[in-house]
Amino acid sequence: MPEHIKKQLLKEIKQLEYELAHELPAEIKKARALGDLSENAEYHMAKQRQQFVDARLGQLKKRMGELSLVNLANIPRDKAGFGSTVVVYDSTKDEEIVYRLVTSEESDVSKGLISTTSPIGRGIVGRKVGDVATIVTPNGKRQLEILKLTTIHDGAGEEAGDAASGQAQ
Repeated sequence: MPEHIKKQLLKEIKQLEYELAHELPAEIKKARALGDLSENAEYHMAKQRQQFVDARLGQLKKRMGELSLVNLANIPRDKAGFGSTVVVYDSTKDEEIVYRLVTSEESDVSKGLISTTSPIGRGIVGRKVGDVATIVTPNGKRQLEILKLTTIHDGAGEEAGDAASGQAQ
């Protein structure tokens, strides 16, 4: 798992755990002191927030577990996968575009960072140079031809920031 993603998730987990253990109990106690709980909006809002925070913590911890299972050695060296930088020709837009395949936490389309779980990411994963992927997006079908591929094993992680920032808009 990329270190900055791990730090980002751990930071959010720590903040939510603090809120759940300290801030929300104080809010609930303060709201209870106001009297009748059946018509107490502050109490109901604090309880709803508590449920949301608890659910979000569960999601984040599950995601941490999933990401810790990713074995970079299992990512193919000759096909697009997590961490790959891919130069594609989009025949629909008649332009070359640079994408980097990242986790959903890192995705930022404006910077060319595409999640491996997005429609474009799923269409590119497993493709080689010369392959053409037909991608169904909310804006319609797109034909993407893989022109160049740099995998995570080739040092895509170091180059991707430069390649993505040079993307034609």
